[in-house]
Amino acid sequence: MGQIRIGTCGWTDKTLIESGWYPPAADNPERRLAYYARQFPIVEVDSTYYGPPNERTTQLWADRTPDGFTFNIKAFSLLTGHPTRVSALYKDLRPETDKKNVYPQDLPPQTYEDVWSRFLTALDPLASAGKLGALLFQFPPWFGISRSNKEYLLEVTARCRAFRPVFEFRNASWFEGGNQGETLEFLRAHHLPYVAVDMPQGYKSSVPPVLEATADLAVVRFHGHSDKWTSKDIQEKFGYRYSDEELAEWAPKLRSLADQAKSTHVLMNNCLGDYAQRNATTLLDLLGDGAESAPGS
Repeated sequence: MGQIRIGTCGWTDKTLIESGWYPPAADNPERRLAYYARQFPIVEVDSTYYGPPNERTTQLWADRTPDGFTFNIKAFSLLTGHPTRVSALYKDLRPETDKKNVYPQDLPPQTYEDVWSRFLTALDPLASAGKLGALLFQFPPWFGISRSNKEYLLEVTARCRAFRPVFEFRNASWFEGGNQGETLEFLRAHHLPYVAVDMPQGYKSSVPPVLEATADLAVVRFHGHSDKWTSKDIQEKFGYRYSDEELAEWAPKLRSLADQAKSTHVLMNNCLGDYAQRNATTLLDLLGDGAESAPGS
């Protein structure tokens, strides 16, 4: 069985800080990250979706964590075709427009290229430190299965070069009927890691929990089962705590997935209070020696 790294999608959420999960001594960003790295071997950074990071920030992340710790980075919204706030773009690249949000087609081609280049360059400190894991490309609900969208997956892979992009879909067409086999075959043929998800079902953005490794890296993200999945309130959308019984059912499935890959990343994204951290700790206990310990522990 390949190694399993378990962590959460973030460590700075306000409700997490208020939950009491951090000890009183972890009273600033540096100490919180150090404490987190003593509990888990991996974290996913979601803030990079809302605004691209800078090299100073990623260097601090690298400096403040022990050797062997891993950061997965969520791709900036513009790079996955999501509406992107003009104010989130690099200041010198912001277009003169009355729009609050823009898409790639709203920008000059060179500006789009510059965003790509700067985003990837900002990750160099993590890569140099051996702490850069996967780059998560989570696509919008309108990104369905098509030849052009498959070609974009290949384009992303080429742009990322030595980095490791992984792909999460939010459109059920990739897995409807015979499309599931086609999707998995395409990903395997090009060695593209697929992100399996556990999420509420019955919505336009719902994707079934298909646990398959399509490359030597497998990724699973747990979004919870909130009955307010369509809420614009992030806390309502992801405010779900998995029961011990639910996680116990997942443990053998994760072991089976790990048998198909060299490395498996499991990230809890039910980020309200300390739900994600508590659930991740339970999974670590359930998997025992099958899960990697935190390098800072």
